[in-house]
Amino acid sequence: MEQYQMKEIIIDHHFIGEESITADFTYNKQDYSVTFHKSDLEVLNMWVLKEGTSLPANLSDELIHALREEVQQRM
Repeated sequence: MEQYQMKEIIIDHHFIGEESITADFTYNKQDYSVTFHKSDLEVLNMWVLKEGTSLPANLSDELIHALREEVQQRM
């Protein structure tokens, strides 16, 4: 798997009535944003960020697992 670069992690205490964590990162020269439930780190949404817009992203399970591990370590 090609390496990703984490840009920032944001904890939101009011997203859909539950705490969530958003991880913004670069992967394959593209910017992405993935939001997880804070309680169990299940994915809420994934976006690829292009030219000022966000589009649904399709990321591998392997990459999502790596992101979860990094988010958990940083919490």
